[in-house]
Amino acid sequence: MNLKEAIKLLDEEFSYNADFISRIIKSLNMDKNAKILDIGTGRGVMAINLALHGYYVITGEPEEDKWADWRSEAKKVHVENLIEFTPLRAENLPFEDSIFDYIFLYVSFHHISDKYRTLKECIRIIRKQGIIIIIELTPKGIEEVRKSYPSHTDAVDPRDFVVNLPLSIKTIESPTINAYIFKKKD
Repeated sequence: MNLKEAIKLLDEEFSYNADFISRIIKSLNMDKNAKILDIGTGRGVMAINLALHGYYVITGEPEEDKWADWRSEAKKVHVENLIEFTPLRAENLPFEDSIFDYIFLYVSFHHISDKYRTLKECIRIIRKQGIIIIIELTPKGIEEVRKSYPSHTDAVDPRDFVVNLPLSIKTIESPTINAYIFKKKD
């Protein structure tokens, strides 16, 4: 199934940033066999987007966070076989060192308590020359979300948490959401 067909089948939350996410995925030119982790499954927006592009993805969030049903959305667009869920905490990831090529955090970074520790964990489990992609809402994006969820957490800029970490940074901006692409330095 292609992205346009998926947008028609899935809810507004999926379609809201689908084109932006798709552009980011395509711009990375990832190998189809890349080992990919999505931190913060939520409703499955990032994992489903990656799967729609033909990637196998491991996704997870804390086991006690059962507020979203990502599986039924993945089944609707026939990509559940490309998504593996594992319970995890971003600050203490249950993976060996240097095993992932790409790590994605889609609008989850601002919900994480210890952001610096999370970035250190991502660096630990990412391979040499690996890439961490944090996609976060802008202040304007948070304003839009607060129309439906008035107490939603404030926006954060992940660049504020990378001091002294071995990462280079590229930013792709839009009015409501930005992508921060961190490449692990040698």
